[in-house]
Amino acid sequence: MSMPDAATDPEQIVTLTADVRTTAETKIAEIQAITGRTKMLALNALIESARVGELGRGFAVVADEVKGVSAEIEQIAQTLNSELSGKAEMLERIGRSIVDQLKGQRLVDLSLNAVELIDRNLFERTCDVRWWATDSAIVDCLASPSEEASAYASKRLGVILSAYTVYLDLWVCDAKGTIVANGRPDRYHVRGQSAANAAWFRNAKATADGEEYSVADIAAAQELDGQPVATYAAAIRENGESRGKVLGVLGIHFDWGPQAQTIVEGVRFDESEAARSRALLLDADFRVIAASDGAGVLQERFELRTEGRSSGHYSIPDDTVIGFHKTPGYETYEGLGWYGCVVQAPR
Repeated sequence: MSMPDAATDPEQIVTLTADVRTTAETKIAEIQAITGRTKMLALNALIESARVGELGRGFAVVADEVKGVSAEIEQIAQTLNSELSGKAEMLERIGRSIVDQLKGQRLVDLSLNAVELIDRNLFERTCDVRWWATDSAIVDCLASPSEEASAYASKRLGVILSAYTVYLDLWVCDAKGTIVANGRPDRYHVRGQSAANAAWFRNAKATADGEEYSVADIAAAQELDGQPVATYAAAIRENGESRGKVLGVLGIHFDWGPQAQTIVEGVRFDESEAARSRALLLDADFRVIAASDGAGVLQERFELRTEGRSSGHYSIPDDTVIGFHKTPGYETYEGLGWYGCVVQAPR
């Protein structure tokens, strides 16, 4: 039978150390048992030699020597047990510390990878919304409002959606917040409804220029069949110019559920980790916005103990290890204070 490779499974360092300690203690106990029997035999021999008198004197000398040697061996065994036990215990503690550090850092790295992937994905969304807000069909829809202009804008949005399948819908809102066009009018009957009270609309309308955008927290959108969305928005400006007069707002609704689920399910756990590990994305309030097991999304608040750190790992009393990493952002996208997190139960 082949021995587990400690290079690929650092946990074996601790296991092997414990095995060596147990083996040494067992063998020392066996030596002590043998010396105990030897001393008993020597004692019996001394008693017997004394009984036979002068004839047993020579044998008594040998028996006494055997007794002395047994005592020396027992003393050596006791010293060995004392010294080896302490050093093995120390080695085991050091090994456990190293393994815990390696394991924890691995979970931190996996957490960083997950949050970096979503950051890169959402960076593209910030580019999309600012770009599409300058599209002539979208600008004209608000600059010269008419049924024909709205229909053409909806058609143009539909073309965009056919190429960008990560979105549920795209909305053109006038300056009052009324939705005048959307990319999937046959599926989502939102035209004529108002987005005036949505934070993403108000914040986008208040931006200073075309380089700015707004974003809303992940939320279930009732107008989009209750599906969770990440909504990004940018002001639609006169002539599509960066400093042009604000005519309205373009809101793009990223299909959060399947996109985020792909990321957390794709965290690379090995076979020994998969069944006991949970990958999470948490928002700035530690609300679960994606989970590899699908549980608690938009409902659970995970009590992450960051202690002011942007990354780290720690254990809880049942030996579950938790690793986390705060969003580092990507290029011009600073991120939203989200965290990647991995929760791993003990073996």
